[in-house]
Amino acid sequence: MKYIILIFITTFSFSLNAQVIKKSEKAVTETLKLKEDVLKEDAKAKKTEKKHKKAEKSQKRTEKKQKKAKKAQNRLDSATKRLKSSQKKYDRLKRKGKLSPKQDAKWLRKLEDFGEDIKKAKKKV
Repeated sequence: MKYIILIFITTFSFSLNAQVIKKSEKAVTETLKLKEDVLKEDAKAKKTEKKHKKAEKSQKRTEKKQKKAKKAQNRLDSATKRLKSSQKKYDRLKRKGKLSPKQDAKWLRKLEDFGEDIKKAKKKV
């Protein structure tokens, strides 16, 4: 009878140990799954962040191009305005006869330079 009880107790303890081992295996498996899920979420977060940075960079590049085009257009407008006003002043002085030959040559060079400025500005626009 003692031996039967001892056998029963050892068998019962083995079955308890087996249940404890199964529970710990499940816990380890669940922990591993959670770690894998966390790693996947981190990878997704990194991809999302990378896409976001790429979009920001693209937007900045576009804004920079627009700013450059606007600046070139402003330069073209101001060069055209300078040429127009200088041409008007040159015509007025010439019509009144107040230009010496030196001044006339100087004004023509000045007008030519303004024309070149306009050509450069048009290339950039």
